[in-house]
Amino acid sequence: MSGISFRQTANRVLMVRPCSFGFNAQTATNNAFQRRGFESGAQEAALKEFDAFVALLRSHGVVVDVIEDTPQPHTPDSIFPNNWFSTHSDGTLVLYPMCAPNRRLERKQAVMDHLIGTFDIRNIYDLTPYEPKDKFLEGTGSMVIDREAGIVYACRAPRTDEDVLKEFCKLFDWDYFLFDATDASGKAIYHTNVMMCVGTNLAVVCLESIRDASVRDELVSLLGKRDIVDISYDQMGNFAGNMLEVQPGGTERPLLVMSAAARKSLRQEQLRLIKSHCDIASPDLSIIEANGGGSARCMLAEIFYEEFCP
Repeated sequence: MSGISFRQTANRVLMVRPCSFGFNAQTATNNAFQRRGFESGAQEAALKEFDAFVALLRSHGVVVDVIEDTPQPHTPDSIFPNNWFSTHSDGTLVLYPMCAPNRRLERKQAVMDHLIGTFDIRNIYDLTPYEPKDKFLEGTGSMVIDREAGIVYACRAPRTDEDVLKEFCKLFDWDYFLFDATDASGKAIYHTNVMMCVGTNLAVVCLESIRDASVRDELVSLLGKRDIVDISYDQMGNFAGNMLEVQPGGTERPLLVMSAAARKSLRQEQLRLIKSHCDIASPDLSIIEANGGGSARCMLAEIFYEEFCP
């Protein structure tokens, strides 16, 4: 692992306010979390959910940068920016190869201009040349990163290619743990961040999705000192794995962000364990979850940059 110190938790996030949100047929082929039948009025409903989510995060002291999406090119999943870029506290910006052609269009100039114009970005690593080779790595959807330990967790899926994962980890001298995880029907889980979340002292994992007991035990061992909230398939289906720990300003106590559906699915003893480490913010994201197949964590692109441009 490199000598650079990486913080696990960000105190600032970037979110993209949608203008054409809706069910994306291009991603539905390998995202079992998307559901038909909720398309009517999806953009208007998603906008209300989005704005309430931003207000909730800000009320907790989280700094939120909001970028307005543009009608052209058409990007129904722009509300999930964590998939196409990530920031790192050494000043690195990474751009990722996306599986669905219309998700590649999310790399819009407005977001890039904001990042480059606001923060001291020292290196940009562009992994998008893998796209013509049909090799993908969809950011912190494909990867759940333990920045302090230098370990990247990733489950095998059409959207997560080991060659790209390997190249990403070389950038930071990190190790990776690649494993198989399946849903209740035996289908590969499309993104790692829907089955697990890693915070500072807490991890949330759907352990039953890892069928190989030895692999499951190794993952638990790698999580080290953290308390583990073991969620079920049903809870994962309610996006209880799709959480993100953030650090509000003015307090040392972290905030665990999850949707209202995720929180409702948790048992009381699970909530008690979470609350022993974190406060909870749980916005209603039901329309976004149904149409987009992603939840609270997918909507948050962490900003780890410390320095601002003059």
